[in-house]
Amino acid sequence: MPPSASVHAALPSPLAPESTAAARPGGGGGAEAVVVPPFETVYEEHFDLVFRNVRRLGVPDALVDDAVQEVFLVVYRRLGQFEGRSSLKTWICSIVTRVASDHRRALRRKSPHACGKAEAVDVDSVPDERTEGPHEHTVRLEGARLLHKLLDELEFEKRTVLVLAELEQMTAPEIADALGENVNTIYARLRAARRDFEQAVARERARDTWRLR
Repeated sequence: MPPSASVHAALPSPLAPESTAAARPGGGGGAEAVVVPPFETVYEEHFDLVFRNVRRLGVPDALVDDAVQEVFLVVYRRLGQFEGRSSLKTWICSIVTRVASDHRRALRRKSPHACGKAEAVDVDSVPDERTEGPHEHTVRLEGARLLHKLLDELEFEKRTVLVLAELEQMTAPEIADALGENVNTIYARLRAARRDFEQAVARERARDTWRLR
């Protein structure tokens, strides 16, 4: 998905500072230089990752651009401090989860019933209409809406680990690194998230059965 014009316009200028090299501890007491890509490269390569996950983590559609902008402002300011102890994806996902959590918390303070009500559509679940017929497109669109509806039934912490594990295909150690949690905690939370998600699926199927009677 192309970068949002409103997000792009709000980012610092010039957008692409030179690549920086951060030092991280290496073997033998020395330091190994970590080459950090220019911000413009990071922005272009990870925009879709950020956009789809602020939505998956429950930021309402009206606030998505603000959340994406905030994520990349943090990335811009801290990119030179990136030490390469994790992948850029893991590091950026840690920022995404914090920003999404902050947005949901702020929204809940303003309107306690507002979270979880957005009709979000997962960008990865909606193909170009030119590649599929209207029926296939509609089915995928409804599937994306259902996914977000079911995710809305999960607690934020469980939703986060489920999204990162199942949709972003991150490993438990990577998720633990992104969230600053113990890996055993992540495994336990993921098991609970999968259980709760399956229960949400079962409830939705039961509602569908009742409506069809």
